[in-house]
Amino acid sequence: MSKTRTQYVCKECGRRTAQYMGRCPNCNAWNSYVEEIVEEPKPDKSRAPRGLTGRSTPRRLGEISGDAEERMPLPIGEFARVLGGGVVPGSVVLIGGDPGIGKSTLLLQTALEMASVGTVLYVSGEESERQIKMRAVRLISPMSDGKTAKAKKAEEDFPEDLFLVTETNLSTIFEHITETKPQLLIVDSIQTVYMPEHESSAGSVTQVRESASRLRELAKTTGIAVFIIGHVTKEGAIAGPRVLEHIVDTVLYLEGDRFQSYRLLRSVKNRFGATSEVGVFEMLERGMVEVPNPSEAFLAERMINAPGSAIAVTMEGTRPLLVEIQGLTSSTNFGNPRRTPNGLDINRLLLTVAVLTRRVGIRLSEQDVFVNVVGGLRVDEPAADLAVAVAIASSINDHPVRVDTVLIGEIGLSGELRSVGQMPARLREAASLGFKTAIVPRRLRKGEPWPKGIEIIEARSLRQALDAALVKGKE
Repeated sequence: MSKTRTQYVCKECGRRTAQYMGRCPNCNAWNSYVEEIVEEPKPDKSRAPRGLTGRSTPRRLGEISGDAEERMPLPIGEFARVLGGGVVPGSVVLIGGDPGIGKSTLLLQTALEMASVGTVLYVSGEESERQIKMRAVRLISPMSDGKTAKAKKAEEDFPEDLFLVTETNLSTIFEHITETKPQLLIVDSIQTVYMPEHESSAGSVTQVRESASRLRELAKTTGIAVFIIGHVTKEGAIAGPRVLEHIVDTVLYLEGDRFQSYRLLRSVKNRFGATSEVGVFEMLERGMVEVPNPSEAFLAERMINAPGSAIAVTMEGTRPLLVEIQGLTSSTNFGNPRRTPNGLDINRLLLTVAVLTRRVGIRLSEQDVFVNVVGGLRVDEPAADLAVAVAIASSINDHPVRVDTVLIGEIGLSGELRSVGQMPARLREAASLGFKTAIVPRRLRKGEPWPKGIEIIEARSLRQALDAALVKGKE
């Protein structure tokens, strides 16, 4: 009979200790250790060695083929963009996101589309086969209720090479893989999968780490592309050991406000493409619908000549996005005025308010300041500082921003404007959407010429930018 022992594992970095520790000495995380019961089986000499192939041979670097990996085409253009152009055979992709954000819906759509290219196996450990079937019918025929002739027609349209199974035992899942021989495997989710040789429950640190490692070995040895759905913590990070993100090739996050229809699929790690790439979707009744021109969609409902509204141009990966920044000030009823950002870092907002107060002379010490990024987006880069400052100044002075004007620039503590990267790409995107003027930091070094079709107003300080941006009186 196998012996068991107790150990403690850090959820963040995977460090193991024999006794509980309040703070991990490796990653400095507090209260991150969880108890595990580890089985110590008797050594089995007949067992095949673990590894990618079980037998490896060193080779000279020059003898290894360096041809680019051929990708499987993915008909969902925004998804393919984030992956780097398509699905790489043998890759392992981890997708995380808040509950109900649309992870399962997006991957079921992917399975329906990819089944026309090759065999797809969808493994679910959280929903029954009937539930997934009902969602698939809704995706193909949104107006059907599952009993109408339209629903029956949708069932006839299901691809023949899409297989579905509800299973959590990884050994049984591997048997299904051997039987169906898929080109694409979808596991929903990794926290529900368990390996019977480990006594710990599904979702534990050991089960998540070992299951992901076995799926990686499967992908690298057979060429099957594996998509894994992962749960997230309340902080928004992938649940489980941090090593899970190191095991996979690509880590994607599906983001968005659950009260908004727009969803952003963001790449934070990609061994086969650019990181920080973003795909934009809209959640509709027929599933996740691509938004090919997100800037136009985000600006569709903005009010022209409304005080407190400014347009910023932010970069999401290699894509410039135009977003509306709304600012509102009101007299405070308390001793300490409120600073409330939605979609922005509160520290950047505090910095902007301090510069407006100290360098420009706008009194905000008795004003509550609210700033909102329209559309449920989150903007983290400093290039939106100027638009935030102009929106706040526009609200407190009740002066609208110049029509068809975008604002790009970082604000320094001295009140100066600093240049940001990829300025020509931002300006070209603004010009393509019909904006006539752009207020940017003054260029002190020669670089790529400004794009044609848009007037460039260069400002050295925030005060100069406010004078150029705000309409004082009738235009």
